[in-house]
Amino acid sequence: MVGVFRRSLSFPNKTPNRPPKPPISQHFRSISLPCRSHPLISQLKDEITELKTWSFNPDNRTSAWLCDGLSRLKDVQDSLHDILQLPQTHELLSHKREWVEKLLEDFLRFVDVYGIFQTSFLSLKEEQLAARVALRRKDDSRIATYLKSRKKMAKEIAKLVSSIRCIGRYSFPASELVSIADTELTGVICDVIDVTVSVSVALFNGISMPFASKKPSWMGLALAKKKKANKVGVEGSIKEFEQIGESNMWRLRRKGDDEEVRTVLKRMQDLERCIADIESGSEKAFRSLINTRVSLLNTLTE
Repeated sequence: MVGVFRRSLSFPNKTPNRPPKPPISQHFRSISLPCRSHPLISQLKDEITELKTWSFNPDNRTSAWLCDGLSRLKDVQDSLHDILQLPQTHELLSHKREWVEKLLEDFLRFVDVYGIFQTSFLSLKEEQLAARVALRRKDDSRIATYLKSRKKMAKEIAKLVSSIRCIGRYSFPASELVSIADTELTGVICDVIDVTVSVSVALFNGISMPFASKKPSWMGLALAKKKKANKVGVEGSIKEFEQIGESNMWRLRRKGDDEEVRTVLKRMQDLERCIADIESGSEKAFRSLINTRVSLLNTLTE
């Protein structure tokens, strides 16, 4: 009986060791605070991760792949738009006016660049339709005009690549990040800008590179091959645009092979469908960029 009684006495003796535990549990709760994101921010982070994975998939660079990227970009911009509507977002950004103004400049450049692209791409669409008619009629002068206008369009779109790569170079001062919420919000907005640049470069390069003038010397050809071998991510051409190359068009003019003409006509029809899909996808992304900029502007004016 005494042994049993002693065991019962030993139980209360352990209780004095328990009070230190609550501070430990509170400490762990404090560490877990960064994980308690708003559901919209968690969703946006997932979408950004998926889009980053998409941008480094060079194995199947088709118009469908490009349209998928544009669709994902629209979803990212729409999610950011929703986050910018939150009262707590307005509260955080209202104290960071200088940074928000830089973001407004970035998104204005996105909108301007996509506006220029839409205009050039519409011109390509019209030229493509006219070229298919000219090819069927074997109108050499009209085909030459088409190839010339295609090179001009390629140069215009290629210039957009260098313009868009300069976006998002502004770094937010760490000293101004006063809370976990600040850090998370600014981080996710910077990530949105990064993936927007990535998708845009894939779009502009993918369309302009196949149509650019290519007359390399033997040394230039060797350098081009080396550069092509090192290309990853967003630097490649879109497959359907490569299939309607300038050399194919001029060869048809010389040979007049009816079978080959029919093959190229079929490819041009396929390309026109791809152009329509890309035009629709880029238009939706363009509208989402406008909405995001309006939401950013509202954080300063409301």
